[in-house]
Amino acid sequence: MTPILRTERLILAPYRPEDEEVFVTLLGDEEVCRWMGQERVPEEEIRAIFQAILHEIYAKNMFDVWAVWSEGVYVGHAELKKTGNVDGYEMIAALVKESRGRGVGNELVRGLLHYAADTLQLNEVYGMVGAENAASLALGKKLGFTHVRDVVADDGTVTKMLVLPTGNSPDPGASPAAVPVG
Repeated sequence: MTPILRTERLILAPYRPEDEEVFVTLLGDEEVCRWMGQERVPEEEIRAIFQAILHEIYAKNMFDVWAVWSEGVYVGHAELKKTGNVDGYEMIAALVKESRGRGVGNELVRGLLHYAADTLQLNEVYGMVGAENAASLALGKKLGFTHVRDVVADDGTVTKMLVLPTGNSPDPGASPAAVPVG
């Protein structure tokens, strides 16, 4: 079961049915799709994805998916899961435009890293970042992610595969930690 996590400013909580519109808006954003390496899809497909999160992913406890909130406002989306992209767990995060450049991404990734180390007992996590996504690449470098390899898609776009050892315990100087609630 996906737990509720808290950092200094953020609450990561499982999506609820009433969160569908904010999810659809986020995944309908062209920039978000580009940085997540996805094609924009019709709204009905985004709604089907949301329903799958609620009724399949959560019901079958497949992996962790969160709505990210700050002071009651939806600021983004996060996942931590095994994927075919990497040999391990991949961290996925997307922010609404208004939350970018305010340290929210840094805090979100740090919170996910603490959860990966403390709760899931992972030794490392991966991230897939578009080669042109300068802000996310800079954040990854700042947090200590290292480049593993480039992944080139059929259309020629390049995605950087990054990895970060978690140390399987929180770094005492790296706050804020994500703390499971309940």
